[in-house]
Amino acid sequence: MPRSTHDDTHDDTHDDTHDDTHDDTHDDTNDENATAHDETTADNRTVVDERAAADEAATALALAARAGDPQAVEQFVRALQRDVRRYVTYLSADPQAADDLAQDTFLRALCSLHRFEGRSSARTWLLAIARRTVIDSRRRSTARPRPADTEDWQTAAERTQPRGLPGFEDGIALAELLEALPGERREAFVLTQLVGLPYAEAAALSDCPVGTVRSRVARARSALIKSLYEAERAEPLGVVA
Repeated sequence: MPRSTHDDTHDDTHDDTHDDTHDDTHDDTNDENATAHDETTADNRTVVDERAAADEAATALALAARAGDPQAVEQFVRALQRDVRRYVTYLSADPQAADDLAQDTFLRALCSLHRFEGRSSARTWLLAIARRTVIDSRRRSTARPRPADTEDWQTAAERTQPRGLPGFEDGIALAELLEALPGERREAFVLTQLVGLPYAEAAALSDCPVGTVRSRVARARSALIKSLYEAERAEPLGVVA
């Protein structure tokens, strides 16, 4: 029996309504995804802009300190002290020596400030000095005989540092995990992921191509994730009666 004109009109109307609803839903989803993407991009751009502004400010302070401004010297140290300490802590794998290494770094930097011309950011220049400071410290430690009963740094840290502080346990755990990484991967990871240095500056500081830094960071991240996964799965050994 042939379909009536009413049935044809009903089907056409239903199809049109369904298509319109589907298109509206699809458009809404696309709009939400686009908005989320734009917000993420804007957040990333904000972080980059803030970091660039901080680098410019620190460089300006270094140049002012070079010109003899005593307040600029204090502000310069305060602006970069956290980055330097974090870098030397994980690069040396010796948290107990971090304060001495950071102090030595700034002492060297202030003595060399007359040679700083601002061609690179003050942070990159200072971290290069910190790197040399850690290397020199390692050489001195290797050349100097160590007592057989010297405690390792983990034991010393647990004994002398206050427990229960926010981030204390995490900091010790991260230091232990990073210590297990090869030195070059540890340095690349610390510079880019903890200190926040751009890959290009990290490459210049490490004297290697940007691609090499990216590869080292990726391998370091994979190794850390694997170590964390294994640590979470590890179960304490049972006591044998």
